[in-house]
Amino acid sequence: MKQENNFAFIDSQNLNLGTGKDIYKGNKRIYTGWKLDYKKFRRYLSDKFRVNKAFLFIGFIKQNEKMYKQLRSFGYTRENPKGMLMQN
Repeated sequence: MKQENNFAFIDSQNLNLGTGKDIYKGNKRIYTGWKLDYKKFRRYLSDKFRVNKAFLFIGFIKQNEKMYKQLRSFGYTRENPKGMLMQN
C-alpha cells in the first residue's frame, strides 16, 4: 500500500484566537472559548486526516523555548514566519 504524504500548515495565532475567544451577540455569549490541547490536536490530525507532518507557524520568543520543545515532542515542526522575530 502506498504511504500518503499529508501535511498540515497551521497558523498558531489564528488557531489560538479562533478557539480561545468568547463570542457575544449583544450581551449574550453565544460561544465559549476554550484552550487547545496541542497534543490531542496533533493526534486528531494524524488519526482523522493521516497527517504525517504538521508545520506550526509561530513566532520565536526566547523565553518560550520549553514550549517549542514540547510542541516538537508532540510531532510539530515549528516554522518561524518569514521575517518574524518577536522581541520581549
